[in-house]
Amino acid sequence: MSHDAVPDPSRSRPTLPGGLSRVRGVRPERLAALCAEVEARNARIRERAPSHALGTAAAAVAAAGIGVFECRLADESLTWTDAVYDLFGLPRRATLRRGRTLDHYPPDSLAVLERVRGAALAARRGFGLDAEIVTAQGQHRWIRISASVACADGVPVRLFGLKRDITAERLELERLRRLAERDALTGLANRAVFEARLAALGGREGGGGALLLVDLDRFKPVNDGYGHAVGDACLAEMADRIRRVCAELSGETGSAAGLVARIGGDEFAILLETLPDPALPERLAGRIVAALAEPLRHAGLTLQLGASVGIARQAGCAPAELFARADGALYAAKAASRNTFRSFDHRIDPAPGAPRVPRAALVRL
Repeated sequence: MSHDAVPDPSRSRPTLPGGLSRVRGVRPERLAALCAEVEARNARIRERAPSHALGTAAAAVAAAGIGVFECRLADESLTWTDAVYDLFGLPRRATLRRGRTLDHYPPDSLAVLERVRGAALAARRGFGLDAEIVTAQGQHRWIRISASVACADGVPVRLFGLKRDITAERLELERLRRLAERDALTGLANRAVFEARLAALGGREGGGGALLLVDLDRFKPVNDGYGHAVGDACLAEMADRIRRVCAELSGETGSAAGLVARIGGDEFAILLETLPDPALPERLAGRIVAALAEPLRHAGLTLQLGASVGIARQAGCAPAELFARADGALYAAKAASRNTFRSFDHRIDPAPGAPRVPRAALVRL
């Protein structure tokens, strides 16, 4: 009896991936084609994964206002993302060379950038710094640069990293710094700043500075009689007059205006770090006395104040001694007639270790 041969299933049916044999209602040939298509699609996804990840990362940093840059050191050519173009106010996709972009850095900022960048390349390590730039539209901005160095055979070939706008952060820090260093009522430097500058002056060679202490005359009766609001207005106006006098004399003489500070309730200090004219402290004191003697009008009131000023030259003495001399001169001005100034005469200062100079030894120059 003869029998028909039974076909070998392994030869007549397509081989299905993943151990699949048959899906009801789908021919094996169709199922194999579908599996092959899925596998090809997965392969394409895997191939695109790195570039997709980079694109996602670029989109993320752009959303955060961060730009990505690359500089090829061989020709100094640059590649920027759109966020970096926007930081500098330049048209996107414009051809870039590093030399031209450096024009956007002010001289001081450029000097720091070149020094830090050069050191990083020499050491083959990354760097970070904050730099000031001026956009193509003339707007000043601060940016934070974080860079890495890529090397080939130990030789730096490119720099790459991030740049982001930190202008708002810098402005906030500057605001906080001003709050910490400025007297809230007058806008002058506060006592902490004055003491730091006085200490720095004491450590300098040459001893060519001077200190003027200013104390308002007849302020207490005004403050007590009319209230603190009127008293505060008087302090603010007197501070502004002192500031204007210092600025005007500085413009006339070409000298530095000096530090003007409020160091107490109605006490002010002017620290002159250099004296191009030996008579400058007395000229300044005379103008301050005259300016503060002018009537002050506020809220329908006409108020007559004034000021006494004490002057002391550094002459190599320590900061505490300089302040004590100016304070003694101020006391002498108050004791004389008020609304005047006195200068400490260092020529009659006793030798070190001798008793302090009595206030009677303070003379008006």
